[in-house]
Amino acid sequence: MMPSPTASPVIVRLPEGVSAARAAAKAADLGVLPEWDLTDLYAGLDDPNFSADMTRAEEECRRFSETYAGRIAEIAGGSDASVRLAEAVRAYEGIEDLLGKLMSFAGLVYSGDTTDEARAKFYGDTRERLTNASADLLFFALELNRAEDSVLDAAMAQGPLAPYAPWIEDLRREKPHQLDDRTEKLFLEKSVTANASWDRLFNETIASLRFTVQGEEMPLEPTLNKLQDSDGAVRKEAAGAISSVLRGQLRVFTLITNTLAKDKEISDRWRGFKDVAEARHLANRVEPEVVEALVDAVRTAYPRLSHRYYKLKAKWFGQETLPYWDRNAPLPKVEQRTIPWSEARDTVLSAYGTFSPEMAGIAKRFFDERWIDAPTRPGKAPGAFAHPTVPSVHPYVLVNYQGKPRDVMTLAHELGHGVHQVLAGPNGALMAPTPLTLAETASVFGEMLTFRKLLAATTDTTQRRAMLAAKVEDMINTVVRQIAFYSFERKVHLARAVGELTTDQINALWMSVQAESLGPAITLDAGYEPYWAYIPHFIHSPFYVYAYAFGDCLVNSLYGVYAKAEAGFVDRYFALLAAGGSKPYGDLLAPFGLDAKDPGFWQIGLGMIEGMIVELEGME
Repeated sequence: MMPSPTASPVIVRLPEGVSAARAAAKAADLGVLPEWDLTDLYAGLDDPNFSADMTRAEEECRRFSETYAGRIAEIAGGSDASVRLAEAVRAYEGIEDLLGKLMSFAGLVYSGDTTDEARAKFYGDTRERLTNASADLLFFALELNRAEDSVLDAAMAQGPLAPYAPWIEDLRREKPHQLDDRTEKLFLEKSVTANASWDRLFNETIASLRFTVQGEEMPLEPTLNKLQDSDGAVRKEAAGAISSVLRGQLRVFTLITNTLAKDKEISDRWRGFKDVAEARHLANRVEPEVVEALVDAVRTAYPRLSHRYYKLKAKWFGQETLPYWDRNAPLPKVEQRTIPWSEARDTVLSAYGTFSPEMAGIAKRFFDERWIDAPTRPGKAPGAFAHPTVPSVHPYVLVNYQGKPRDVMTLAHELGHGVHQVLAGPNGALMAPTPLTLAETASVFGEMLTFRKLLAATTDTTQRRAMLAAKVEDMINTVVRQIAFYSFERKVHLARAVGELTTDQINALWMSVQAESLGPAITLDAGYEPYWAYIPHFIHSPFYVYAYAFGDCLVNSLYGVYAKAEAGFVDRYFALLAAGGSKPYGDLLAPFGLDAKDPGFWQIGLGMIEGMIVELEGME
C-alpha cells in the first residue's frame, strides 16, 4: 500500500541483479504489504506545518526559560506551590510532546531509507535544531532537584501537582548524578557531534552494505533471513557473505565502538557512576542486584538450556555439532512455506482477541489505519521496532516482513509494544514511557499468546515439534543470547576503560561469550568473529539487551499466572500496561503475586524453557 499523495514518498529500488518479475513473484507470495502513513504526524519533509511547529517549539522553549529559569525554588516555597509548579510542569510536558512529535517524524522518515541523503539531512538538521531548543529546558529538572525535599513533598501531597509526583520522584533518582547547568548544557549540545553522529554513521554504514547470495545482491535484513532458509548451502553462503562484508568494514565498526565506549566512560565518570552499566540500571529503575541475579541465573542455566537444546538439534540433523549458520535453521523434513501477510495479521489478531477483544481492537487499528511499515527495502532500517512517538498522536510499527514463522512472531511482538504504548499514552509525555524492566512485557506476552494459540491448534506431531523447537530457539535468542550480549558489552566497556581496543581484541571477547553461551554443539569458526559488528543495540542503547531476558522470564511467570485462569487477570494486566512509567515495576507485579527480587523468581521463567526442551526430547 503506497502512501497518500501528500505523504513523503517511499522510494522502492530493486536490488541490482534482481528482475522485476522475480521481485513481483516474491511480493505475490506475501500479498500486499502495508507502508505506513505518517500524515498523522506531518504530510512530508516540506510540510509547512512541520516548519511552523519547529518555529513554535523553539519559541516555547525560550519562553519557558524566560518565565521559570532561576525561579523554581522560589515558586516551590510559596503558599500556592502546588498550583504554580503544576502549571510549570504542564507547560513543560506540552513542550516535550511537541519536541517529541517533530523528532519522531524525522526519525521515522529517516528509518524508511537511511541511505537517502535528503532524509539523512532532514533527520540531522531536525535533531540539531531540537537539541539547541531543548537546551533552554535543561534548567527545569535541575532546579526541581535542588529544591528542598520537604518543600516538594508538601507541594506533591495534594492539589494539582500530586498527579506528577511519580515523575518528580524519578527525577530525584537522577539527583546524585546531575551536574551544574553549564556542564549539562555542554553535554547536551555536544551530543549532536558526539554520540549522535557516531550512531548515525553506524546506521548509514549498515544500511549501505550489500551482500551477494546466489547471485542476488541484497541489504543486511534479507541476508540474515537466508540463515533460516531450508537449503543448507544457501545458509552457508549467506553466512559467508555476512562475514566477508562485515570483516571488510571492521575498521569503521571498531572505531565507532571504541569512540562510543570512551564517550560513555567520560559521561559516567563525570556523573559519578561506578559501574559501566549503572546508568542503564538507573534509567530502567531497576536495582543492580536484581539484574545481576538475572544474569547469574541465566549463565548458570546455559548447560541445561542452550547447550542441551543445540545438542538435540544437531542430533536431528544427524550430526554431532552444527556450524553456526545452522543454529536457526528450520528442522529437516518439515514443510517450509511462505506465510502471506494477511494470514500473519489474522493469526496475531485472533490470538490477541482470544485473550481480550479490547486488546485485539487496539492492535487492529495498526493495520486499518496504516501504522505499520512492513516491506523490506534497500536502505530501510533493519530489524523491527514500535515507536511510541508522543501521546498526542499514536505509535508506529516497523517490521521487515518476509513470510517466515519468526516474522509472524516479530509482528506479534511489535504489536504488543504498540498496544502497550497506546494504553500508556493517557499518562502524558512525562509518564507514558515505560522503563525497560517492563517495556518488553506486552511484546513478549503477545508472542506467547500467538504461539500458544497456534500450538493448541496443531495436532500433527512433526509440525508440533517444529513449532516447539522454533519457540525454544526464540526464547534462547531472547534470554541466553541477550545475556551473552550483555556480558560482551561489559567486557568491551571494561577493557576500553584501560585503553583503545583493536579489532582482534573485540573479536576475541565476542567469541569467548558466544562459545560460553551456545555451548560445544555449535561450531564457531573465524567466520563468526565479525558478527558483533551489526548489532545495533551496542551502539544506540548500551546495556539495553538484558531487558529482553528480563521481559521474557517475567512474561513466562506472568503467563503461568494467566494459565491458572485466575479471575481478574485481564483487568490486572491492562492496569499494568496502562500505568506506563507512573509506578515502579515492583508495585505493578505485586497484584500477580510476583517479586523479581525473590532469588527464585528467575527460575520460574527459565524452568518454562527447560520444560519445552524436555518435551522435545520426549518426542524423539
